[in-house]
Amino acid sequence: MKRRAILQSLATLTVLPLISACSGSKTANTATEITVQPLDKPHKEWRDLVSSAAYRVLFEEETEPPGSSPLNWEDRDGTFICAACYLPLFGSANKFESGTGWPSFTQPIAGHMETRRDFKMIMPRTEYHCARCGGHQGHVFKDGPPPRGERWCNNGLALRFVPKSEKLPALRG
Repeated sequence: MKRRAILQSLATLTVLPLISACSGSKTANTATEITVQPLDKPHKEWRDLVSSAAYRVLFEEETEPPGSSPLNWEDRDGTFICAACYLPLFGSANKFESGTGWPSFTQPIAGHMETRRDFKMIMPRTEYHCARCGGHQGHVFKDGPPPRGERWCNNGLALRFVPKSEKLPALRG
């Protein structure tokens, strides 16, 4: 009898976190709280504003093949912006070569990303989206360089690079 109660307690302790995590609720932004006003624009309205490949990544949450983005080798000073709404997401000072085949960053611009748990690959991951348009950018992992230890692994198709010598484009929506 005692063993059955212990097993039931263990099962409850194992299942409850999975149920709450699978509920799709958003988690707190790991950088800071959201500081931009989200757009009230259906994803389908972005279809004519971005390439079909970028649309699949941004709004259907696909992943581009590793090593396919020219942004992997981008090392100039500048800003990486959302390919859909042009919100600045990463400064070039936070980009690093992770060896994964995707552009990687140590941290986003504070308040410009929204995170949530993702169970598409069975094991839980932290997925992140542009806080303004909701476009899927990638996943954040805890295997990055010091001091934060984070690797913000981004799809290159979800970003545009703006060199420091150029003016950032106006936000679109």
